[in-house]
Amino acid sequence: MSGLAPTGLRHAMAHFATGVTVVTTVQDGHDHAMTANSVTSVSLEPPLVLVCVQKDTGWHEAVTEAGIWGVSIMPRDGRPAASWLSTGGRPLHGQLTRIPHHRGELGVALVDDALATLECRTSGLHDAGDHTIVVGEVVASRADAHRDDPLIYYRSRYTTTR
Repeated sequence: MSGLAPTGLRHAMAHFATGVTVVTTVQDGHDHAMTANSVTSVSLEPPLVLVCVQKDTGWHEAVTEAGIWGVSIMPRDGRPAASWLSTGGRPLHGQLTRIPHHRGELGVALVDDALATLECRTSGLHDAGDHTIVVGEVVASRADAHRDDPLIYYRSRYTTTR
C-alpha cells in the first residue's frame, strides 16, 4: 500500500497539461456523456485508444454494456460543454440537449464543433484501482486540419494555448 495520499497525486498530476475530450456512448437509446482528459492513443496498428473511467459512474456502466463509444476533442469554445459534462449530479437523460451534436457511424453522439472525433468499439477492459481502463479499436475518425484552438486542462482548470 502506498503512503501517498490521493490529494498528493492529484496535486502533482494537475501540473500535467492535457487535452479535453467529451466521451459518449449510447445504451438502450439513451446518450451518456462525460468530460475526460485521460484519453490517449495506444497503437496505430491496430488503431487503439484508451479512456480511464471512474467505476462508480453511470458512463462506466453504460459503456461496459454498450461496447461502443465516441471521443470528441474539444476546441477552446467547448469549455461550457466540458464544464457541464463534468458536473456531478446532472440528469441522466438529456445530457446532450444543450450541446450541438450528430451521430457517427456507430450511432454514438459526436460534438459538432470538435477539433477531431473518434468512434470506437471496446476491445478490452482493464481494472485499475478505482478506475477501469477502457481500450477501444478506432473504427472511424475525422479531424479538421485547419483548426488549432484546443481546450486544455491544467492545474485543475480549463485554459487555452492563447
